[in-house]
Amino acid sequence: MKIWKGLSTWALILALVVSIAACGSKGTEDAAKQGAQTEHSNHEQKDTAETSDLKTKYPLTIKDATGEEFTFEKAPEKIVSVSPAETESLFALGLDQQIVGVSDYDDYPAAASSKPKMGSITQPNEEAVIGANADIVFTGISMKEESVKKLRDLGIKIFKVEPKTLEDIMKNIEVYGQITDRQAEAKKVIDKMKADRDSVVEAVKNVAADQKKKVYIEFSPGWTVGKGEFMDELISIASGVNVASDVQGWVQINEENIIHSNPNVILFANDAKDYETGKPIKDIILGRSGWDQIDAIKNNQVIGVDGNLLSRPGPRLTEGLIAMAKAIYPDLVK
Repeated sequence: MKIWKGLSTWALILALVVSIAACGSKGTEDAAKQGAQTEHSNHEQKDTAETSDLKTKYPLTIKDATGEEFTFEKAPEKIVSVSPAETESLFALGLDQQIVGVSDYDDYPAAASSKPKMGSITQPNEEAVIGANADIVFTGISMKEESVKKLRDLGIKIFKVEPKTLEDIMKNIEVYGQITDRQAEAKKVIDKMKADRDSVVEAVKNVAADQKKKVYIEFSPGWTVGKGEFMDELISIASGVNVASDVQGWVQINEENIIHSNPNVILFANDAKDYETGKPIKDIILGRSGWDQIDAIKNNQVIGVDGNLLSRPGPRLTEGLIAMAKAIYPDLVK
């Protein structure tokens, strides 16, 4: 529809120019100016309509990942987030002033560190959350539904998301924009994420199926990801083959299986350590018995990536995708 509208405008200009050509150059110039003004007016009307479409119309009713239905009479004035990914998303929408509480693990952006702490991401401090008196509490993949139900039973209005794909994550950001009347800001964030994704897809598009590198990723000591989760999808988007894709979800590793699968590249969260010994994850990987026979280790293809970029399903995840793709195909992804 937009294309035909543009064509019809320029067809009008052409018709006017042709019809008065005999009247001389002055008439032609005037007709062209008139047509151009018409086109400019159409663009202004379009931009105004798009801006209007990006304003939330309240009351707004929407469901979360648990099927719970929420009705917002207006944009929330006080927000709590007990998920680092959701906190990053909300800050990306410019909601610094509305955020009155975050989880103990929320450290990005820097302003999040100064917000009142609400406890853990799996079981927040109930008193702190109630005391924040927020209009809405956002939580993510780390909180189980039992904990969500317990908080709801206490009268806390908690909105849970459970993203499995990059598309899910972008959809969640869109929803946050709708709830908070920050749809224009959400669109900017999503457009940037899509551009990041597309740049990776373009860079690796010529990698043949039989040339795709086998990838093993360890985001926490002894833990990797199988199919059905966004981190596995990132490997696929980067044209890698996840050696753990024969299992489902977030799983503890079988060391013998990893040796047998012989990955070409091993990725790890570069800030991860053993909780008890404090030993860095890279040292753990390199020190495992028999792993020195894995191609990735023999060829020095054990590469650290910012763990927050890889594991937080928020606006910076596509930056993690780019970092991952560079690690797998350094000659293709710049």
